[in-house]
Order: sequence, then structure tokens, then C-alpha cells
Amino acid sequence: MASYNRVVLLGNVGKDPEVRYTQGGDAVVSVSLATSEKWKAKDGQKQERTEWHRLEAWGKTAEVVRDYVKKGDPLLVEGSIRYEEWEKDGQKRFTTKIRVSTVQLLGSRRDGTDRNGGEDRKPSQAAPVKDAFIDDEDVPF
Repeated sequence: MASYNRVVLLGNVGKDPEVRYTQGGDAVVSVSLATSEKWKAKDGQKQERTEWHRLEAWGKTAEVVRDYVKKGDPLLVEGSIRYEEWEKDGQKRFTTKIRVSTVQLLGSRRDGTDRNGGEDRKPSQAAPVKDAFIDDEDVPF
């Protein structure tokens, strides 16, 4: 049986991207993304829940995020779920990350110009940036 690990998220960036580089000079970017859902409870009260997602982008995709994404920006990403486990001070720690393969910048730049090629283009028409896979052997940490 085939399997499929794909995530699509649309949300707002929680803080400016953190950039680091591999020994080979490739960019690796970490950024948080908030997604929210809103609903009305049975008693009529409005409810909202925000989920925070840890994103990690590599290579060309990381460079785009590094150069164009800032805190508060709307962002559409596609990628895969990665679960990581490590030990610190004798205790097991766990985290979940989204390895970003495609990123789409939405909205307008801070200088008021459209990111997507002009005033007539809609954000949904922006071309996504795709990243090549990097083997775990290429990662120095």
C-alpha cells in the first residue's frame, strides 16, 4: 500500500525567520506559523483556537523565506510532517515540524507594492517556489 505525507497550511508568521547554514553553505530557515479556527459554541459564544506550527525550509525555499517573509505576513505552505526525538538531561523530548517544500507569499509588501507581479494579479496566481530534497547525510546537526 502506498503512503502520503503532505500538509498544507495557511496562516500568519509568528516571528521573523531564524536562519542558519549547513557546512556546505545551504540556507536552513525556521519560522513559526499560526493557524486559527473560529466557531460558535452551543451557547452562542464565539470561540477561537490558534495552533502554532514549526516550519523548516531548506535551500532555495529557505532563501525566499529569509529574504521576503517577516513577522505577521500571511503565508501558504506545503510540506511534510517530521517528528523528532532527542534526549536532554536524561529526559526524552519530542517536537513536530513541517518540512516546507513549497511556499507562497500572500498579501502585499511592507512598501505597499504587490508581491505577486502587479496590482492585477491575485495572490492565488503567484508561482510557488519548489525545493529539492536534501538527504539527511547533508545535514551537519
